[in-house]
Amino acid sequence: MTEPILPRIRPEIAALPPYRQGKQAGANAFKLSSNENPFEPLPSVLEALTHTTPINRYPDATAGALRARLGEKFGVDADAVHVASGSVSILHQLVLGTSSVGDEVIYAWRSFEAYPSLPLVAGATGIQVPLAPGARHDLDAMADAVTDRTRVIIVCTPNNPTGPIVTSAEFAAFVERVPQDVLIILDEAYAEFVTAPDAVDGLAERVFEKHPNVVVLRTFSKAFGLAGLRVGYAIGHPRVLDAARTTGIPLSVTSAAERAAIASLDAEAELRERVSVIVERRTRLIAGLRAQGWDVPDSQANFVWLPSGERTDEVAAAFDAADLIVRPFSGDGIRISVGEEESLDKVLAVAAAQVRA
Repeated sequence: MTEPILPRIRPEIAALPPYRQGKQAGANAFKLSSNENPFEPLPSVLEALTHTTPINRYPDATAGALRARLGEKFGVDADAVHVASGSVSILHQLVLGTSSVGDEVIYAWRSFEAYPSLPLVAGATGIQVPLAPGARHDLDAMADAVTDRTRVIIVCTPNNPTGPIVTSAEFAAFVERVPQDVLIILDEAYAEFVTAPDAVDGLAERVFEKHPNVVVLRTFSKAFGLAGLRVGYAIGHPRVLDAARTTGIPLSVTSAAERAAIASLDAEAELRERVSVIVERRTRLIAGLRAQGWDVPDSQANFVWLPSGERTDEVAAAFDAADLIVRPFSGDGIRISVGEEESLDKVLAVAAAQVRA
């Protein structure tokens, strides 16, 4: 059979593997591969979803009601808030708005697996800076990597998939070293799970006011449990966010997502109680794994990192055989989301068998 002649695709795009989502779980398995919230939405949030705008009508392209609510919550004008279909969408938008051929985008590695695709799709070059001991960002090395071609630096805290945070003092010193015309994206997708008192908090510290080149990202997918609705937000200087608004796909945030996000903000106190349960489970999981001999970093997110190295695929297969769907990164380690209470003992049992193998 003759192969058809297909349109020409950019070679670097053709060579780029598609984003790999965490593996789905069967009916009897625990899905611990995607950092999802194990709790279903609160009844008040589900109630809001039953009163959405009819689906034959377009949503508000600006997500104006949610932007106004977030602006009120964080003490900024609505123009200083941008809402999109997940914080990863805003990452794409900001890189597209700032970077092109010959430009550079700096990020730590290993970090969020979508980061390498961001500069590549924009035609720019990604600069990976290895993590420091303890699986933490090496901000000094990242600052040293800045050149006159640097357009964006992404700082992920807590770092996905390893879990450690960047401290407030570290971030403050880092920002002072970065030229003011370089965009710093502070990706805080897991901020609500942080309990470390010295962690940077981009919104509470209002770093975007003192440093207009800093944009802070948050999401409703993790702590708020709206991963299936896809809604995230950024807070920063309005003219910087205009670049994201310009490069974003119009009408990508549905009315249902906007209403659910607002309802979640209304119920934030209840949701925070659920977060505290996940944090307590995380603490027990880390302690249990360390007691077995695993060198687990200090995760401040809703997942833990198992540094299984060259045995990663083998260890991940053992979890899979026990109906525990985890997220392996071949040759490096395994990310295990903090899930249902019933999953904890099973995770520890499999991990114990593998550390002795």
